[in-house]
Amino acid sequence: MNGIPGAPAAGGGIRGNVERIVSRLEAAARRAGRDPAGIILIGITKTVPVAAIQEGVEAGLTDLGENRVQEAAAKIPELAGLQAPGGGGITWHLVGHLQSNKARPAIDLFSWIHSVDSADLARRLDRCSAEAGRAPRVLVQVELGGEPTKHGIDTGALRDLVHEVAALPHLKLRGLMTLPPPFEDPVSSRPFFRKLRELRDELAGSALELPDLSMGMSHDFEVAIEEGASMVRVGRALFGERG
Repeated sequence: MNGIPGAPAAGGGIRGNVERIVSRLEAAARRAGRDPAGIILIGITKTVPVAAIQEGVEAGLTDLGENRVQEAAAKIPELAGLQAPGGGGITWHLVGHLQSNKARPAIDLFSWIHSVDSADLARRLDRCSAEAGRAPRVLVQVELGGEPTKHGIDTGALRDLVHEVAALPHLKLRGLMTLPPPFEDPVSSRPFFRKLRELRDELAGSALELPDLSMGMSHDFEVAIEEGASMVRVGRALFGERG
């Protein structure tokens, strides 16, 4: 959904949640002097049943995201042919960590892969894309919080990885993604979002086009938009607590 924190407000079900998140997204974009149409709301469907996903699409979601290839492989075929109210199809995003041995099914399932974090993975995706006759759009995941349990490339190695991914013929490099440390106060995420934007701007100055920044989730997506996010990944605030 183009131009679209906390727990969902009471009442209205999933449709009401979608409407509230879209309203907040648009308000955040206006505060930042941005066009809401340039921001994609990705509904994260990890552990969300198919019936609830259908409700979200009927409410206007056009972009959906999954964390794991295995779960997506069970769900996406069930939702084949599902169309948003405007008549368009659904765009699927892989937003979780991707193991190299799952590269081929990921290529078959997803139009976007947000979590490229190594040259080995990028090369594997490129080979699988060539075999499948596909050209997925990808983002390089950057680890900014110094958390050993988080995936992502270190900033010191980012430039080399970005240039290597950009040179692969069967991948379309679109930008960067990050997942900051968890904070109770959404404003505490701001320095991490700002840093990702600054890194993108530095890289874009070396003749690369990197229009997309995937950052911000249910509790902090408004701050991410204020700092330049073009994609926000919202699950709980749309579909409720995960099962």
